[in-house]
Amino acid sequence: MPMIDPALPVPEHIAVIMDGNGRWAKSRGKARNEGHREGAKSVEAIIESCGAIGVKYLTLYAFSSENWKRPRSEVDGLMGLLTHFLKLKTSSLIENNVRLKVIGAVEMLPESSLSQLNKTIEATAENDGLTLYVALSYGSREEIVKAVRTLMQKSADGEITPDELTVENFGDYLYTADCPDPDLLIRTSGEFRISNFLLWQISYSEIYITDVYWPDFRRSHLEEAIADYQRRHRRYGGL
Repeated sequence: MPMIDPALPVPEHIAVIMDGNGRWAKSRGKARNEGHREGAKSVEAIIESCGAIGVKYLTLYAFSSENWKRPRSEVDGLMGLLTHFLKLKTSSLIENNVRLKVIGAVEMLPESSLSQLNKTIEATAENDGLTLYVALSYGSREEIVKAVRTLMQKSADGEITPDELTVENFGDYLYTADCPDPDLLIRTSGEFRISNFLLWQISYSEIYITDVYWPDFRRSHLEEAIADYQRRHRRYGGL
């Protein structure tokens, strides 16, 4: 397996579309929520691995705005898993100097999940190691429309003119205003889709697709993705 080259930079920001929990479970004759529970172990492993490797920002696509359409039993299971995971792992996040942030329409989350989420965000707010963004009830199109609505209101109030809006400052109105765009986007389970995830932010991200289902994704797979990233030449439209 290719190893990370210590002489080359690692991605500052890695974003992950964590896909394949359901198929992992089906292939083993288990319920879909069993796949989600196993996927939580990968979340923990990759958070720890990114911190150890020196990644500064990690964004995990945990629950999309479209996922609310799934069966109630699965949605309830995911929300319960989120709450349990945060309760169980807040102390570990603090010990590993991880700061938790969230992006998405979190007001749609159940009160119990939102309450625990806010507690963990507050408890880790002073950490200055890895910044973990969890995308919950997140959709990139919705994010962009929300930003445009904000800008339209500011324009109506005389706070900004159309000519003052640029490619550079539009990002200030997105959920991710406080972090750099992803250098590397990883999608597990072999699907070649973006799935309404960080559409603006990944304009120049390197994309890595692996057939590995998310519940099986561990540090070795992460290092393989980073090693592949290190072999690429990022031209940003130039030569």
